[in-house]
Amino acid sequence: MEHAEHCDALEVEIDRFATIYEGADDATMVPSCPEWSVHDLAEHLGHVHRWAEHLVRVRATARIPSSEMDFDRGPVSTPWIRSGGASLLVTLRNGNPDEPMWAWGADQHLRFWSRRQLHETFVHRIDLELAVGRTPVVDPLVASDAIDEFLVNLKSAGDFSPDVREIRGGSELIRIALSDVAGTWTIQLLENGFGLIDSTDSPHVELSGSAKDVLMVLLRRQAIAEVSVAVKGDRTLIDYWIANSAFE
Repeated sequence: MEHAEHCDALEVEIDRFATIYEGADDATMVPSCPEWSVHDLAEHLGHVHRWAEHLVRVRATARIPSSEMDFDRGPVSTPWIRSGGASLLVTLRNGNPDEPMWAWGADQHLRFWSRRQLHETFVHRIDLELAVGRTPVVDPLVASDAIDEFLVNLKSAGDFSPDVREIRGGSELIRIALSDVAGTWTIQLLENGFGLIDSTDSPHVELSGSAKDVLMVLLRRQAIAEVSVAVKGDRTLIDYWIANSAFE
């Protein structure tokens, strides 16, 4: 997916989140985000949209804390969600995706933010659906892109996710493979961390299934036993990966 596609998909996800939130109870707890209520989830997403919009609008060259931004912090409501999302979309679409700027992930260009905000919104829309008892509807192509974005940026997330910094190994290979759309990734665990590599060697463990189910497992939204995925090889290795790899 390219920048324009990310923006178009983000527009869909903002609308979906806002529509579901309109009929939700703020006090309902979100099972996939422990200790968060629906209100907390919506507040978080609205703040993230406004934070990212500011970063892109000023073409930030370094991280700017949200505390230094004079953006609208609520009260949280459906119109507030929609207005923050709309402003983000305008700023992203008016920008050159190839323009250099600060990003916390691997891609130090404006396009990082259209992709990151799509998947931030996409996953939290799934969280909201799980909270209100709906079965999430997931486009396999968007889910595949979300898995790739997660794996490409995970090492950078060690700056704010301490467990990621502790992932170590002895050259073990973990393979992630999708059954419904194209998508295969190989992760190598090393003494000083981990990395994505191109490899046709047999992995020590492979996690495979539909893009939706694999995404739910990798992002710790559902357990392996709750979805239709297959684990071939050393199950303890994939359990170790899932336990320590997360954006937090």
